[in-house]
Amino acid sequence: MTTIGLIRHGVTEWNRLGKSQGISDIPLNKAGEQQAIELANRLSLEEKWDIIVTSDLSRAKETAQIIASKLDLPISLFDVRLREMNCGIIEGTTEEERVQKWGSNWRELDLGIAIYEDVCKRGVEFLEEIVGTYKDKRVLLVSHGALIGLTLQTLFPQRFRRTHIENTSVTILKNIEKKWDCTLYNCTKHLD
Repeated sequence: MTTIGLIRHGVTEWNRLGKSQGISDIPLNKAGEQQAIELANRLSLEEKWDIIVTSDLSRAKETAQIIASKLDLPISLFDVRLREMNCGIIEGTTEEERVQKWGSNWRELDLGIAIYEDVCKRGVEFLEEIVGTYKDKRVLLVSHGALIGLTLQTLFPQRFRRTHIENTSVTILKNIEKKWDCTLYNCTKHLD
């Protein structure tokens, strides 16, 4: 059995302001650093993990580095496939700014936003590769909200028609003989 802990990065200034981040390389803010520390403390008291794999974007890398330091774990891979979905030209804008610039139907326009199905496929294929590479290991993956959420919706369509992934939340997936199970979803008890 391979266990995967999906973690969304800590909060950034753009999260706080409600701006779309996508693949823009935005660092954690002070609150995000503190969230990552609290998550690392939680993980150090719970079950043991073997390795960390992370998106190469700063907010995920910084979160992974804080966790790795506390847990004394290697970060085995900084991978572009764990990046957030590309949000095209809406990156750096708030919902209000998008409506002002492109109208209330902005979601229907071609603004260079990645196709959801492509993001889903990338997420599922990456998880399958991790299971093949790290068979019977416990792997933490530090990534981004839309990638995690869309991947869960693809793996568990009856359970997750919609998802909302909080900053530094933990979602636990287990893969037993090529079958997926989600034993924990979007847990942020370390922030209470």
